Amino acid sequence: MLTWVNDMLRRIPAWVLYPGLALPGVVYFYWGVTNQLGADPVERLEHQYGEWALQLMIAVLAITPLRRFVGLNLLKFRRAVGLMSFFYVVLHLMVWVVLDKWLNWAGIWEDIVKRPFITVGMLAFLLLLPLAVTSNNQALRKLGGAAWRKLHLLTYPAAITGAVHYLLIVKSWPPEPMIYLAIVTGLVAMRVLWTRMPRRANRPGAAAQNQS
Repeated sequence: MLTWVNDMLRRIPAWVLYPGLALPGVVYFYWGVTNQLGADPVERLEHQYGEWALQLMIAVLAITPLRRFVGLNLLKFRRAVGLMSFFYVVLHLMVWVVLDKWLNWAGIWEDIVKRPFITVGMLAFLLLLPLAVTSNNQALRKLGGAAWRKLHLLTYPAAITGAVHYLLIVKSWPPEPMIYLAIVTGLVAMRVLWTRMPRRANRPGAAAQNQS
């Protein structure tokens, strides 16, 4: 059964994920401008875009464990999922900067400096920025495989920082952001354990698994 699923996945081009994953964001924005998101559409948009970004980041982190433990091969989609996670991070940031703060740069800077959850959120964005810029074949060739893989280890602190940002936003501490943080921490811890385990020489797929 899993072999059939992997064969089917190999026939699906990775590019279809870009419009497919972007569509919900476009629809949600349309709902916002047509007053279909409740009393505070800006806050709703900001929250939803940020949550989708975190969910897609978790999906990126889960691709290698799914291959190792389940045998489901989604490696070809990892770049697309990662870039779409960054796409929603940018939307989340733009809603805050443009629709919430109205390009009030002094107020934006004051919030970044004085409000911890915004400070942490901006740190997550800065960690993700070099990953998004270098998520292409040209950057991989220019940097070289080893340097590219080291740079993309920023995925892990970026994911943890993003989850902490989400946790700090919520004032009543509901279980959802704590669950996200626990999942991200578990996936990152799994990766750290794997890097400390001895590797079998010429293990099939090892190089591809490390490109995260």
